Amino acid sequence: MTARRAVSDDKQVLVVDDETELVRGISLRLAAAGFETCAAGDGDRAIATAVQIRPDAIVLDVRMPGRDGLSVLDELRRKDATHDIPVVMLSASLVDRQRALDAGARFFLSKPYDGKQLVAAVTAAIENPEPAEETRECLETHPVRR
Repeated sequence: MTARRAVSDDKQVLVVDDETELVRGISLRLAAAGFETCAAGDGDRAIATAVQIRPDAIVLDVRMPGRDGLSVLDELRRKDATHDIPVVMLSASLVDRQRALDAGARFFLSKPYDGKQLVAAVTAAIENPEPAEETRECLETHPVRR
């Protein structure tokens, strides 16, 4: 199944990062795969937007000024309206990987991210919000080729 067929019913993804060029690149990549996207440039706006629109998935940067992605993820998990939204976290630091997964992220991708792997992670997170550990590890360690 291709990413386009998997998301043909216009699944919405919230992209959260303080770097506008990165948000633009992620949004373009996801749009090309058939996703609708919206963006937030900081943690507080991300939480408010997630509560308001209830996206099908969130792509969330770990390291942002002010409220970091792990704090945002923690609050999303505690809110009734957002606790079950799957989150794919991004960071340039591999140190953040285990902390993000332990905090409830479905997947963790390193920056610079691979576009195909990002689409595959978002698709998998939406199709199966709570994947088996083997699926998570496989997607994180093996590039997706299409």
